[in-house]
Amino acid sequence: MSPSVACGYSSVRTARVAYDASMAFRNPHAYVDAGAERLAYWRFGRGPDVVFIHGWPLHSATFRRIVPALAPKLTLHLFDLPGAGQTEARGSIDLASHAATVRRAIDGLGIARYALLAHDSGGTVARLVAAADARVRGLVLGGTEIPGHNPWLIQFYVGLTKAPGMARLVVSSMRFGAVRRSFLGFGGCFSDAAYVDGEFGDWFVRPLFSSRRVAAGQMALLRDLDFRLFDALDSAHRRIRAPVRCIWGTDDPFFPIAKARRMLEQFAGGAELVEIPGAKLFAHEDHPEAFATHALPFLVRCLQDGVEDEDRSAQPLRSSR
Repeated sequence: MSPSVACGYSSVRTARVAYDASMAFRNPHAYVDAGAERLAYWRFGRGPDVVFIHGWPLHSATFRRIVPALAPKLTLHLFDLPGAGQTEARGSIDLASHAATVRRAIDGLGIARYALLAHDSGGTVARLVAAADARVRGLVLGGTEIPGHNPWLIQFYVGLTKAPGMARLVVSSMRFGAVRRSFLGFGGCFSDAAYVDGEFGDWFVRPLFSSRRVAAGQMALLRDLDFRLFDALDSAHRRIRAPVRCIWGTDDPFFPIAKARRMLEQFAGGAELVEIPGAKLFAHEDHPEAFATHALPFLVRCLQDGVEDEDRSAQPLRSSR
């Protein structure tokens, strides 16, 4: 096979894998009861357990491009949080409530030990979960909130949602490509702002202005965002005993990488940061290969270390003679 033919075959195969992974999120594999909530749920792969938590204004399908790389070695559990995707909200839509809901879902699935992979506001939820659950063996964080740093654009949008009629105006403005691709839209999320007009737009942007239910759920989380929760995350960090790997875009305008580096020392179980050059906030979307390459060995190592530690603690002590 000539190099050009091999390259073409590889490109076609990669595109097919990406298409299959995307289609796999069209319908939930099941629904999981989590207290008052009933979460749309997907499960892929085999091996140690990893729970994924998506950010705003997204849902579980945002991980569609990294699932194929992780599933051969790990069992992946994904939920649409209340008010997002295919999960209708029955109770409060806020990040602290989401953390409690995720804990209930994990308990309901009977998972004994697990790692977490999350990004954006999902990273806050994941840290609240990890700070209160000794079963967590590792934590991968994409670009996410930093204590003491609240992006001006998020504050601006939160203020808009509290004014009558402004939430609908914000959503409606996403119909216009120039707005979607600007910094006021998704321009700060991708290396190439045009990414928003492709499959990502079909999954996450068009439903915002075509479905009242979707818009209401996503705007509810934004309207009730409590910046004090973010500022207090350093306290949660000191309670997380599992190791943490932060995977950060060097050009993230929302959560600057320099401030993310300073956050590392807060984690009780140790933390490290790896860069994806040129990436912005949603690096797992438009740089999936790099993101998965950084995430997979860390997750496998954390979960294997947890098994080995438990095996050693279960062995009977031998007397020394």
